[in-house]
Amino acid sequence: MQNFWGSEVWGLVDLIAVLLLSLIAANIIKRRVKWMRESLVPTSVLGGILLLVVAGIYDLITGDVMFETSFFGGNGYEVMEIITYHALGLGFIASSFKASGGKLNKQRTVEIFNTGVTTVSTYLLQAVVGFGITLLVTLFVKDFFAAAGVLLPFGYGQGTGQALNYGTIYETQFGFDGGKTFGLTIAAFGFLSASIGGVVHLNILKKQKKITVIPEDERPTITEPVETENEIPMQGSMDKLTVQVAFVAGAYLLTYLLMFLLGLLLPGMKSVIYGFNFLLGVLAATLVKLVVNTMYRKQVIHHQYINDFLMTRISNFCFDVMVVAGIAAIRLGVLGKYWPVLLVLGVVGLFVTYWYNRVVAKKLFPAYAEEQFLMMYGMLTGTASTGVILLREIDGNFQTPAADNMVYQNFPAIVFGFPMMLLATLAPQRPILTLIILVLFFIAMNLLLFRSRIFRKRK
Repeated sequence: MQNFWGSEVWGLVDLIAVLLLSLIAANIIKRRVKWMRESLVPTSVLGGILLLVVAGIYDLITGDVMFETSFFGGNGYEVMEIITYHALGLGFIASSFKASGGKLNKQRTVEIFNTGVTTVSTYLLQAVVGFGITLLVTLFVKDFFAAAGVLLPFGYGQGTGQALNYGTIYETQFGFDGGKTFGLTIAAFGFLSASIGGVVHLNILKKQKKITVIPEDERPTITEPVETENEIPMQGSMDKLTVQVAFVAGAYLLTYLLMFLLGLLLPGMKSVIYGFNFLLGVLAATLVKLVVNTMYRKQVIHHQYINDFLMTRISNFCFDVMVVAGIAAIRLGVLGKYWPVLLVLGVVGLFVTYWYNRVVAKKLFPAYAEEQFLMMYGMLTGTASTGVILLREIDGNFQTPAADNMVYQNFPAIVFGFPMMLLATLAPQRPILTLIILVLFFIAMNLLLFRSRIFRKRK
């Protein structure tokens, strides 16, 4: 008989409560401490770091591992990894349900396409540099996992969830001891790189008197419509938020069924397939949205059921939880032998991402180069929300197209980025061949990205 006072009942609740309370504590610190407010470190990252510090102090005082105590059910680290994994998929699904917007003119379409190509090119650059570093390490450190550096684009370019996914694949399928923690640590370094590089760049612009940064409390509030015409009521027989959560959950169930079927068809790639939960989630959400919109157009249903405002709130909640859980899940004790490599990857990742996106922004987005650069640099060292944080420092009202570029670039980025995700699973088996393919892929993407300038010079 199940009792209601055991750790198996309360462990998960306690863990989720602590994760969310850490976000509240981090938000208070951000608002009260001036240098923290100016650091641009996202609240979710600060919350995860707070939990790391508290867990470390607890371990030193008691000799026990805090997240493996009965208070957290005895398996807190595993549960946080699961939360990170599912929050990634759910966040992408909620984002995919939002309306795609109106028509775009030719110039805007080109800029969005170039933004997507820039995203993939940066992934490839990070992969080439990171892979090159860890291949060199294998010459001096016996039995070091050569493909560890391939986690750099997943930690920097794609964030905590994907860093965990591929770290898990490397650990469980290819024997990389500590692979999950290695990937999560790279993601944490990515957020720090976004903050450090972003603050330095903003200070340079201020000294050159190119921008005037408006304090956060003095910025105008940016509002978005809470609902559009002919939507279901906010509080009907079923609350509108409940409807949105049901759509997200239904799409995620469809995602699981797709992964389950693909796993049966390709049993040798099951770990990779389940690592693509976010990608298949986008596909499932798109299919569900298409069915719902078709039913509305044909008057099978008479109201709009999907609400952009609430879907944004759900996706932001999922990504906040994903980041704080992912950073808190880092097991510092596992990283003892990896710190030198991690620090080198973190510093080099910062500089190559900064340099490459600076060049691209100046060459291809001259009308709003600073805004495009800050948005891309923040996104490609952290997450989309990090890019928005940096962008708002100089474009608080989103008057330039940079924010829209970030939103709409997902489709070309997914199309061109998918082969790199497959190459990441080849890297542990054929490292030299994979590195050569990544270099050739990077060259090809840059020929595509700078196509207008190359052809113009030829003429």
